[in-house]
Amino acid sequence: MIRCKQICFGILLIFSISPIVSAQIGDEQVFRSYKWDKFDFTKKKVAKTQLDKLQYSYVDGVEESNELAIVRGILFGKRGRVFSERPIQDYLEKQSWYKPNRNFKNSVLTPVERANLDLIRLAEAERHEYVAPGDLRYWIRKEIPADKLFSTSAVDWQIMIAEIEAIHGKTFPDQEFLQKYFDERYWYRRNPKYSPSVLTAIERKNLESLRSHKEKYNDTAVSVGDMDKFQNVLLTEELLEGVTLNDLRMMRFEFYARRGRKYSTPGFLREFEWRDWYKPLKNQSKVKLGKIEEQNVSLLEKMEADWREYLATEEIPEGLLYGLFIEDLRVLRNEIYARHGRIFKDKQLQKYFSEQPWYKPNPDFKDEMLTEKEYKNLSIIKAEEESAFSKFAERQG
Repeated sequence: MIRCKQICFGILLIFSISPIVSAQIGDEQVFRSYKWDKFDFTKKKVAKTQLDKLQYSYVDGVEESNELAIVRGILFGKRGRVFSERPIQDYLEKQSWYKPNRNFKNSVLTPVERANLDLIRLAEAERHEYVAPGDLRYWIRKEIPADKLFSTSAVDWQIMIAEIEAIHGKTFPDQEFLQKYFDERYWYRRNPKYSPSVLTAIERKNLESLRSHKEKYNDTAVSVGDMDKFQNVLLTEELLEGVTLNDLRMMRFEFYARRGRKYSTPGFLREFEWRDWYKPLKNQSKVKLGKIEEQNVSLLEKMEADWREYLATEEIPEGLLYGLFIEDLRVLRNEIYARHGRIFKDKQLQKYFSEQPWYKPNPDFKDEMLTEKEYKNLSIIKAEEESAFSKFAERQG
């Protein structure tokens, strides 16, 4: 069943970056003076006083410097781990000692390395402006303040909610992406005998707070920016329930953007260019999706088509057309006519609809064939076109 949500923090999404993926090195000279790349994390324990000296700062609510994350990257990087967090990976790739190992497993980590990681991750959690995935062990014995709860990512909300129980070994057999995520965490151990009874009153309070804030800020299971969690895991219609037509389209393009597709139209640039993982390839012929990514793109295309089918029989709900370009709205408006077989004088429109499997040209088409709901939808789309932007418009500001 398709349902609609209204985007209420779209603009905020552009300016709010998750603490996990926005790490930058502050004063590189100061950072290098500690010689962290020479530190033997396998045998020597890190002192908290050493971590306290590392730079970590926010500017206007956005994380600008996170040397703790780089130290964490060095520890893993010595083992060859490849990071999806671009600032960490970019740093590692500049180091002569770094040898990427796509087959890295957490099982190679020594007890001392794990203890060091615990200290580093808890130090990061302590300094995060907002609680992020990986932080919940820091909050096992402390209630999370309301002003620490915010995320623009629907998947991050799910991860944080699940993390409270994952700390105790809970498994997620019905949520493949969550299980994969936790299996890749160095601290996670599956516990087949897990029971919620082990949760403390504070953990239950934190769980309740996370759930209520998720419902307040994001009422879908996934959102734009989450597709890195689904490059090797299949999306489902259930996960996509409630996602708007515009977000379905942006998620589809995100798979290509994460593989290096270059976008020049303003709408796509605004969505991708600020994200640290967006690195367009010079050779666009090398942009290739994996098999699972291709299946996910096909599902997104199907869901988009379902929305368009919905428009033929139901009145357009508020918020559905949010973020669509003038060109998209024009096609959507004319699709109402095309479903009755109208033949278009505009050659581009006719070519587009002729390529759709459902289109059957009807030389006898007349406007009188449209239903009352279709007339209403035509006026709604037309009104939206008047305030929408063109995908070919010049960028402003």
